[in-house]
Amino acid sequence: MTGTDVRSENDDSGPGGYAAARLRLLTEGARSGPPRRAALAGLTDDWLGSLFTAAAGSPTGVSLVAVGGYGRGELSPRSDLDLLLLHDGTDPAAVADLADRLWYPVWDLGLALDHSVRTPAEARKTAGEDVKVQLGLLDARHLAGDPALTAALRTTALADWRNQAPKRLPELQELCAERAERQGELRYLLEPDLKEARGGLRDATALRAVAASWLADAPREGLADARRSLLDVRDALHLATGRATDRLALQEQDQVATELDLLDADALLRQVYEAARVISYAGDVTWREVGRVLRSRAVRPRLRALLKGGDKPAPERSPLAEGVVEQDGEVVLARAARPERDPVLPLRAAAAAAQSGLPLSPHAVRRLAATARPLPTPWPAEAREQLVTLLGSGRPTVDVWEALEAEGLVSSLLPDWERVRCRPQRNAVHLWTVDRHLIETAVRASELTRRVGRPDLLLVAALLHDIGKGWPGDHSVAGEVIARDVAVRIGFDRADVAVLATLVRHHLLLVDTATRRDLDDPATVQSVAEAVGTQSTLELLHALTEADALATGPAAWSRWRGSLVADLVRRAAAVLAGDAPDEPEPAAPTAEQERLAVEAFRTRGPVLALRAQTPPAPEPSGDPEPLGVELLIAVPDQRGVLPAVAGVLAVHRLTVRTAELRTLRLPGAVDTDGTGSVLLLDWRVAAEYGSLPQATRLRADLVRALDGSLDTAARLAERDAAYPRRRGWTAPPPRVRVAPAASHHATVIEVRAQDAPGLLFRIGRALEGAGVRVRSAHVSTLGANAVDAFYVTGTEGSPLPAEEAAAVARKLEETLRG
Repeated sequence: MTGTDVRSENDDSGPGGYAAARLRLLTEGARSGPPRRAALAGLTDDWLGSLFTAAAGSPTGVSLVAVGGYGRGELSPRSDLDLLLLHDGTDPAAVADLADRLWYPVWDLGLALDHSVRTPAEARKTAGEDVKVQLGLLDARHLAGDPALTAALRTTALADWRNQAPKRLPELQELCAERAERQGELRYLLEPDLKEARGGLRDATALRAVAASWLADAPREGLADARRSLLDVRDALHLATGRATDRLALQEQDQVATELDLLDADALLRQVYEAARVISYAGDVTWREVGRVLRSRAVRPRLRALLKGGDKPAPERSPLAEGVVEQDGEVVLARAARPERDPVLPLRAAAAAAQSGLPLSPHAVRRLAATARPLPTPWPAEAREQLVTLLGSGRPTVDVWEALEAEGLVSSLLPDWERVRCRPQRNAVHLWTVDRHLIETAVRASELTRRVGRPDLLLVAALLHDIGKGWPGDHSVAGEVIARDVAVRIGFDRADVAVLATLVRHHLLLVDTATRRDLDDPATVQSVAEAVGTQSTLELLHALTEADALATGPAAWSRWRGSLVADLVRRAAAVLAGDAPDEPEPAAPTAEQERLAVEAFRTRGPVLALRAQTPPAPEPSGDPEPLGVELLIAVPDQRGVLPAVAGVLAVHRLTVRTAELRTLRLPGAVDTDGTGSVLLLDWRVAAEYGSLPQATRLRADLVRALDGSLDTAARLAERDAAYPRRRGWTAPPPRVRVAPAASHHATVIEVRAQDAPGLLFRIGRALEGAGVRVRSAHVSTLGANAVDAFYVTGTEGSPLPAEEAAAVARKLEETLRG
């Protein structure tokens, strides 16, 4: 293995000839991106091949192999050359001499070199000990010498990888996780490492390795383009800096953007973030699939043993919502689901996934994106409720939202979202891009829903408060206009639209005023009160302010800032306080309500009527879709009506969206107590799954519940034990309080809790157990949050003494928390 001096500067195959050709390739403007990388790899292949031939001729038993990034042909201007000198071990001294003749010309040019000299057995052994080496061998590519030796190594390395995949893939996943912990998320960093950060080039390489194992495969949609985009940015970074760096520093970003013909540094970061988002999502899906496959392999032998014993396997599918089921740890569409006929299905599936803490199947999301019918404008009530439920589901909301984003569903639901998508925030206080910050704010707001009377408005305001970023001028002013439009589109009424617009317009008001103005100046507090308008809006703005700051980053909120804001809120609330509102005056009963009440009084038993609610006009596609069912119930006034009715509805899997309870006195009718009163309950309910039960069945069970022959508590406990409800996150604890001076005729007990089957039954039974009488009730379910008010009196019909009212509220809260 001898040859001429390969370092002759006059030889085209020497360093000088290669260096000149390399410089021409990198400075000419005709080629960039994949063509330039391929040309650079080809030029380098030819040069190294000529070096090898000049030094060794055409030997057997030795070959030069490109591995890693060079093996894939992904040579950026300052990339390392990953090279393996493979030999059969027959002449170590000659191989060492050959290595010197190959490596020194590379070093002479100042090129970074990652090199090794091994026999096939040594290469296999090292790969078995180091998963990084094994990944490099998966991309092995022959450059020069004995092609059979290279081919044998490639075949062996790939076979080893596939055979050892159940053991090596968890190691690779752990490496990826450790790297992500050190380097952070590429799609949120202002100075990201294009290679090492999560969602970067290393993760893209890991996904190739998973695919090569045949154990699982990554979603292919957009993945190649994302990888290519990051490589293009790295090429431009190398050319701009003249260094082998993967760190996209702030001072380099404008130059790199110019190199890529992008508008500015923000456009550059958005391109990087978009690519990283695709790779990160593909990684999440792929590693989840790897885990599922490995678990199924571990379970299969035990399952076979169980089946031999006669036991049946667990059900394959568990219902989560209408058209949505759980299967193999993922949320998928039910077999009977028809997205093309059900425009609410994407939001319903997303809400069910977030509430249960399960990932949305990528196949389900893809199908929804491809076939789901667009929502009408304004949205139906169910769509708005499902959006609120999704936003109020805590930390699981983030991953579900990312799944919707991956297939473009978010932008189709909320077109204004596209402008904030992947938008960088050049402020060291902010941890996230604008879109992720909005979702993080919703996550933080979900922890504060017990503090407000309208959690739905809080959650939607959290989603929209920075929606004006990216538009000219003050983003709060621009955001107010957008928020009004979005709120109308998703179906809020005029009053709620005004509140949401106010929250977005003034989302910085409290913290700016509290930290920059004199709170002892009455004009300061008066200006805040005038801007906010009402105590309920102030309550919402206080929670939004805290959620926004907590979602921004640790530097944006502190105990000191929190105390200043709370002080300002107390002062503004005092300005806004007026006479306490009395118990709402009920509307006059309708003819149907009077008919039911008379019938109930005459028969001394419950009477009910089901009435479907439909949109005012049919949709162009055909028949109108039901928005829910109004359930009217009249029962002679007696104890235990509220828990009895609520328990029967829960047994029949009816979800209560709203409920009103009132007492109606019939003129001229005299009961045993001398009053002739009937309880009227007006409910809006929806079937949790399938169709609604028949009215006759509901009445029969209600009669049994009232006379004590139907133990609804036992029925509900039995069902919960058989089908435990999966909760993917820890909801804020229930909050029960006595509303001060809310009514002159009754004590008002407010309940704010996470909605759940049987919740109203538990509340009603607890109030009955406390010996109080429910004079009226106003029940609302906003997304997954129950916001209820119960007007209660003592047995004599008077408001409860303060101490007794506090004890009832405390006991009710303990019951709900237990």
